[in-house]
This record gives sequence, C-alpha cells and structure tokens, in this order.
Amino acid sequence: MAIRTRLKGLTAGDVEVLRRVGAHMGSLASRDLAVRSRQGLAHSAGTWAVRKREVTAASSSRWAGSVTKATHDQWALARRGHHAHLQSLEAGVRMLRRRLSLPLGEKGSNHAPGGYGTRREWHAKSRRLQVLEQRLARARADWTAGRVHVVRGGKRLARIRQHLDQAGLSEQAWREQWEAARSFLQADGESGKRCGNETVRITPEGEVSIKLPAPLGGLANASHGRYVLSGRVRFAHRGEEWGDRVAANRAIAYRIHHDVQRGRWYVTASWQRPVTPSIPIEAALAQGVIGVDTNADHLAAWRLDMHGNPISNPRRFFYDLSGTTEHRDAQVRHALTRLINWATTCGVRAIAVEDLDFTAAKTREKHGRKRCFRRLISGMPTGKLRARLVSMADATAIAVIAVDAAYTSKWGAKHWQKPLTSDKRKTTGHDAASIAIGRRALGHPIRRRTAPPRTHQSDGCGHRTVQAGPDTPGCEEPRPRVPGPRTRSVPPGRGVHAGNQRVQDRSGHAAEHEPWQQDSLPLSL
Repeated sequence: MAIRTRLKGLTAGDVEVLRRVGAHMGSLASRDLAVRSRQGLAHSAGTWAVRKREVTAASSSRWAGSVTKATHDQWALARRGHHAHLQSLEAGVRMLRRRLSLPLGEKGSNHAPGGYGTRREWHAKSRRLQVLEQRLARARADWTAGRVHVVRGGKRLARIRQHLDQAGLSEQAWREQWEAARSFLQADGESGKRCGNETVRITPEGEVSIKLPAPLGGLANASHGRYVLSGRVRFAHRGEEWGDRVAANRAIAYRIHHDVQRGRWYVTASWQRPVTPSIPIEAALAQGVIGVDTNADHLAAWRLDMHGNPISNPRRFFYDLSGTTEHRDAQVRHALTRLINWATTCGVRAIAVEDLDFTAAKTREKHGRKRCFRRLISGMPTGKLRARLVSMADATAIAVIAVDAAYTSKWGAKHWQKPLTSDKRKTTGHDAASIAIGRRALGHPIRRRTAPPRTHQSDGCGHRTVQAGPDTPGCEEPRPRVPGPRTRSVPPGRGVHAGNQRVQDRSGHAAEHEPWQQDSLPLSL
C-alpha cells in the first residue's frame, strides 16, 4: 500500500537541506550499486555486511540498511529485465530460423507464419539472423557471468544528454532532472519505533523530521542530529489507515522526491498489508462471476450466475493509454476501480480474466509486416492490468481467476453474440468473449447446448436437447433443414462431432471429462 502527498510550506533552507542530503545519500547508493554489480553471482551475506559497514561509516546504520536494500532490489530488477530480453532474443532467433528454412512463398497457418515472399526479403532476414545471434551470444555470456546493465537515474534520461536539442532541454534543465532522479531520500520502516520510522519521521500532526547523515550533522535544527521541515503534510487518501499505523508505531517506509517539471516536493508513505488467506474456488463462485475481456482501449465485462447464464446488460470500462506514464497508470487504475466497485455492488466475489502473455507474439520476426497488429498487442497493458487487479481486488476480498485465453473471442462470438443481440441491446464480440471467459472460469463449456446421452438420442424416446422451450422466442434458432428424403439412412461421416463438447473447449478442461452434465436453461431475452 502506497499513498502520496505534497510537501507544502517549505522554506529555502528546507529545500537546500533536502538537496544536500539527497545528493550525499545518492552518491553512496551509486557507489554501493557499482560494488554490487561487480560482485555478480558471488554475492553472499558476508559481502553484504562489508558493503553495509562502508555505507554506515558515511551515514548511519539505518541509512545504510535502506541503501543496501534498494541496491538489492534494483539489481534484481535489472536481472529480471535481462532474463526477459534473453527470452525475446531466443524467440526471434527461433522464428527466423524456422521461416528461413521454409520455401519462398509458402503459406503459413493460424499458429505459425510461412516462408518469406521474395528472395530479397529472405536475404535481409538472414543478415538479421546473424545480428540477433551475436546479440544472443553476448546476452548469454552476461547472464552466465551475472553481469547486469543498470543506470541510476534511468537509461532514457542518460541518453537524452546526447540529444538535448531533440528533447528541447537545456543542459541546466537536464542537469536538474538528472540530479533529482539520482537523489536518494528514502528510509525503511521499523515496527516498535516512534511513529514507525526513525530515519524519516512523520508525526500524526504532520511534522516531518529527518535524521541527518553523520557528515551533514551540522545542518540539524533539532536535538539528536535531526532536521525538522517547516512544512506540514496530510494524507487525504487512506489517511485514517496511515494514522492508525503511526499511532501504533507500526513500520512505515517513506520516500521524498522532487518533481523538477512542477517544482514540487512529494512524500510517499508505504507499508505492507497482511496476506489475505485464499478462499476455496467453490465459495468464490457461489454468487457467480464477472467475466472480463481485456482490449486495447476498454474492459468488456458481463455478470454470470453460478450456472453460466448472463445477467442484465454488459458493462464497458474505457481507458486511454496515450500520453505520459502517470496518465496511463491513472487510466488503468480508474478503470479497475469502477470494475471492482461494480462487482462489490452486485455481490459477486470472483472476477475472471484471461491469462494473456504476448511476450512471444510481440517480436517483429513473427508479425514483421503487421505493424498495426504489433502496435495493438504492444499497447495492451496485460501485465500491469493483472498485477493491479490482483492488488486492488485483494483489498475488497474479491478473488481473481485466470483462465486459458484460447478461442474465447472466436467461440464467444459464435455462440453468444447473435442470441444476445436485440433491438435495444447491441452485443459486441468483446461482450460475447467476456461470457466465454466467465463460463470457462465456472467450469462450464462455452457452447449454449449440451448433447444428451446416446441412449436418449433415438426416435423412440424423441429427440432431446438441453435447451429452452419451443415457445420461448429468441433463445434458440430452428435447426438447418437437411436436404434429402426423411429416412433413417444417414450418410457416412455425418454428425461425427454432434454434441462433442471437446471440439468447443480446451484440452484438459474439467467439464470435458465428465460423462454428461446438463447445463441450466439459458436466460431468455
């Protein structure tokens, strides 16, 4: 849990102290990160203790703990990014090798592209294969040696220094952003200490004080080497929860940072919430589920009861992913907030989403000419949506169920879009896909019909199919007329897949292996 507010009422002396403390601790953090990067995979508890003692000599023990922890987190993040880059290179090399091995002009399938169209394109891709193989060899060597490539302050800002004219920045403006990004003013919390943090302390009245590092102890304006800021803070969002933790002296971590473009100082308070115990899947689905289809500009959602029948009308939660990173994050958070509020209002305790992963599909080697499609799937924040939804749903005791995303859009549009479309309701393919996602989470097949046992499929007992009554309009369409005489003779091969639910569902689905399960009657329009 993290909340942020603005530091108001700062004097020129306060700003100067914040800048000097941030620059001093930032230099120690940069030095510690360089040492940790050189150690690579040889890191151990002993080497960590040596690094912490070196930082402690120039600051304090608590500052050193925050610096070394931030170093470990940054190195681990760079390591994960290196692994993702390695997987991307391997996927590109595999795709290039496969397409280069196919004859020119050979058509592909739905799952894999075919050969290249011309000899010129084949030659260009063979040269690119050599480039990617060299990059892959270097990446594997760095991975084996434990080397990471990381820049405190960000690689993007470091590269802008060589292109100030294109970025529209002066050297002084870039220098201010660079120093603000490399500043280090954050401290981890400690349970049992006063207000939950001894290094950066914020009292319930909003007074902010900082424990100065040893070399900057002369700047203190309070006892015990502390500096008290003139400004006061107040957390509007979740302020009561923050106040309860401060009053109970529970651990709270703080981070002070400077927004150069706005000329403002902010403080972020964060703490770890207790792990919510997981509930059984049967209890989560007792009140039904909300199926959510993720798209590039909106979330399509539809509520289903426990039998898999859609209830009421679909809902769509739009978001705009253009602009800055802060704007995109706010748009995603706002859409998920509306989704969770709707689920809470309906009394539903489970949300079903697709387990999407476009890591392999984003490579240019698979969809080289389809730039619009590559831009579309690259713009879908699948990972961010999944992480934020899980975090936000946990606070409201709503379970999140991830289902297989294969053919949900295709089969949902085939079996649900037309029956649920009327004069007063326009059902899109995304709405129908949300129903398919919800039914898959409930364990039901996506199809609206379930074939009866073989013993009931005879003229003596009459043809029986699980469906609504014949007097219910709009629920089921009449069967297509089969030309030919009405005899019991059936042509060979006709009706091979009649009633076979495995054609419509993924392999390994729980509902496939049951001998026969009767679906509930679909709701009428």
